Amino acid sequence: MIKSYKDLEVYCLSFELAMEIFELTRNFPKEEVYSLTSQIVRSSRSVSANITEGWAKRRCENEFKRHLIYALGSTAETERWIKISLECGYISKEKSKSLTEKVNVVGKMLTKLDQNWRT
Repeated sequence: MIKSYKDLEVYCLSFELAMEIFELTRNFPKEEVYSLTSQIVRSSRSVSANITEGWAKRRCENEFKRHLIYALGSTAETERWIKISLECGYISKEKSKSLTEKVNVVGKMLTKLDQNWRT
């Protein structure tokens, strides 16, 4: 039974992904702090943050689902920043693939949750 947003598998995975991206960006060049680093960290954190905020508003099903859609948008943005990080040479192809696969899993889970959620 789901008693909290913390019981949602998609929340747990998105939070873990955000922390992995945060750790990874600690090795990005200092000149990227206010651009790429900031953007990828913020978009990845936004996923679990929107799940949390939506959960708090779940009594209104449309509000919860709206936040799931926002979270889905943040997964797409995060995927784009991963691609840019790869193209800039800040991460390996293997790391890019791994992160992209995780982002895609989170995105699929958000889509399923949106489709199947009933308050």
